[in-house]
Amino acid sequence: MNPLVIAPSILSADFSKLGMEVASVLHAGADWIHVDVMDGHFVPNITLGPPVVESLRRSTDAFLDCHLMVTDPLEYGRRFARAGASGVSFHLEAAMDPGAVIAALREEKVRVGMVINPGHAPEELFPWLDRLDLVLVMSVWAGFGGQSFREDAPKRVEILANEIARRRLPTRLEVDGGIDPRTSRLVRDAGADTLVSGTAVFGRPDHAAAIAALRS
Repeated sequence: MNPLVIAPSILSADFSKLGMEVASVLHAGADWIHVDVMDGHFVPNITLGPPVVESLRRSTDAFLDCHLMVTDPLEYGRRFARAGASGVSFHLEAAMDPGAVIAALREEKVRVGMVINPGHAPEELFPWLDRLDLVLVMSVWAGFGGQSFREDAPKRVEILANEIARRRLPTRLEVDGGIDPRTSRLVRDAGADTLVSGTAVFGRPDHAAAIAALRS
């Protein structure tokens, strides 16, 4: 099994001191930094663009895990890769030709991930698993804040975990949405090895305790 990775999402950070916030969670034990990118088209909200990733890259050598919620993952995948992303994940339903997006990102020398929303069956990712470094299961609908963790998420994770294990693939299995100490245990027991958490880390004054709670 892959070692557990905790990836706090900067969507919940204080952007007025983003560099300090990122440094704080890394010092507290975070493994990756998760960057949620929303374009106002694929999802109704807008977050940030490549310049923010470029600035982060100048201030840290940490793994920058970019989740693209955009209508043109081929073009913007390249842009974020060139800005300094370590990994780029895109939504299956956003790509007219997922294979072309994967190939383009491989040329940029970043890790490649694919994402599914709750409305999509985990089996839709099966044809792509051997070409991916990571698959991301959304445990809320992408792009909408204030949602509760969907209780069907662990089962969806388990289906993917079983298929990854059956093929003996090194593919990471990430979960994002409503992850806290309770739900982290549920998805880890189902086979997840990479956890994205925003408020449960950045929203607590003691980042080290928050990250330890997700691990325990």
